[in-house]
Amino acid sequence: MANEDGLQDAAILMMSLGEAEASEVFKHLSPKEVQRLGEAIAKTTQLTREKVDEVVDKFTGVAASQSLLVSNSGDYVRSVLKLALGDDKAALLIDRILQGGDVSGIESLKWMDPLSVAELLRNEHPQIVAAILVHLDYDQAADVLKNLTERQRNEVMLRVATMEGIQPTALKDLNEVLFKVLAGGDKVRKSSLGGVKTAAEMINLMGTAIEGTVIESIRSHDSDLAQKIMDKMFVFDDVNKLDDKAIQMVLKEVSADVLVVALKGAQPELKDKILANMSSRAAATLKEDLESRGPMRLSEVEAQQKEILKIVRRLADEGQIVIGGGGGDDAMV
Repeated sequence: MANEDGLQDAAILMMSLGEAEASEVFKHLSPKEVQRLGEAIAKTTQLTREKVDEVVDKFTGVAASQSLLVSNSGDYVRSVLKLALGDDKAALLIDRILQGGDVSGIESLKWMDPLSVAELLRNEHPQIVAAILVHLDYDQAADVLKNLTERQRNEVMLRVATMEGIQPTALKDLNEVLFKVLAGGDKVRKSSLGGVKTAAEMINLMGTAIEGTVIESIRSHDSDLAQKIMDKMFVFDDVNKLDDKAIQMVLKEVSADVLVVALKGAQPELKDKILANMSSRAAATLKEDLESRGPMRLSEVEAQQKEILKIVRRLADEGQIVIGGGGGDDAMV
């Protein structure tokens, strides 16, 4: 469900399955995927028989082309996950998948809204909160942090940034918060979570007003650490550092309404680069929209910029584009 066309096709396919079968499919999706697919289904109306048949035929063809079995499914899972997620992320999943472990208490938090998670964690020690947040998606973790007090938020981010890993034995205190022990117990390998890059990803998604106070708080404890985090951060104006091909790939997945609002708060150089990578007709339309659009709240602009940054990071995670100027291990991806 990486693009709108694929999402629409998935919605049509689910609707064609019937309630019982569709519910079984939903059980295998992540919370974010369930939300996106559910919204797509809710918006889908007045389908023609021809369109349904087209989607079903497409699915049948794709399924048939991928039906060859592999001789060692365990090795296959390891290889695919490492290629798709990288060694660190894959390591968090492989043992649990192959050993059939239960879903941990932290997984249940991914289904909760950020305010509820924040309320759950509000009275917990910052180290416990940090240990939980590094398991969540960056955008959900950032929204949870927004709902904490400034003092607690700063203390948590300092611990996220300095976290080198988590031993399962150190997570037993989460029983009081989550009512379950993480699957796997003491035998699970140390998780490579937290650290400078994780802190940067969370701060990226908090918005400029909160971002500055968090960075300054960390700087007061450790100026070098604050600088390392800032070096890893990728803000909206940094889109200007992308090459033309990358910008064109991003623009394919950004709606015109999102783009015009996001660019209301952009630097002129970035606007010029965006326009240069559009067709003459699309560029002319965007210019007209920018000129005719009246003043907008900063929060609205930042919200749409955040949506574009999510697309940029997803394309980077998928290896389709490269962001950041460092290259190698220092590149922000």
